[in-house]
Amino acid sequence: MINSYDAVEAINEVRADAIVVSIMTPNRYFEKLSKNKDLDLPVFGAMGKASDIALGLSIARPDKKVFVLDGDGSLLMNAGSLVTIAAQKPKNFFHFVFNDGIYSTTGGQPIPGSKIIDFPGLAKSCGYEKCFQFEEIEEFVAKLPLVLQMKGPVFLNLKVFNDSRDPGMYMRDIAKVMKDLRAVLD
Repeated sequence: MINSYDAVEAINEVRADAIVVSIMTPNRYFEKLSKNKDLDLPVFGAMGKASDIALGLSIARPDKKVFVLDGDGSLLMNAGSLVTIAAQKPKNFFHFVFNDGIYSTTGGQPIPGSKIIDFPGLAKSCGYEKCFQFEEIEEFVAKLPLVLQMKGPVFLNLKVFNDSRDPGMYMRDIAKVMKDLRAVLD
């Protein structure tokens, strides 16, 4: 399994000027490690909606790559978004799912069906043509630059765990963050 901190660090190293929409556990790590906060959109209070927001941004800004850092529980709460994303076929859309099998942000409750759900298979059956699963950081780091050269939508399921580097909970003013992002993108 991949440490969430290491996964976020690897994504951050190759993101360049991509817009990053993050939610729940991956958001906490990305907020700490991001080197380009002007193009970050952390989503608070909308569990399951990061992929919808990222889709809107990818359609509005086809000139920029858009990464969504999603949680497995978040994705299950809005699994229908996979069909919508696949139908829109945004070439600049990269969907990273941090799959730890638990609702880390809300106390570590197990995610229903976490032992049986095949996230890459689900994404593929919804219409994503390129789906990957990574369980080792070395393979993820080696293949990530190649995957990011593909046309989206691309789905990447990361089998992760969290350790003592988990930054804990916090919230930012999402209205201000969205206003700031809009100013940067205009």
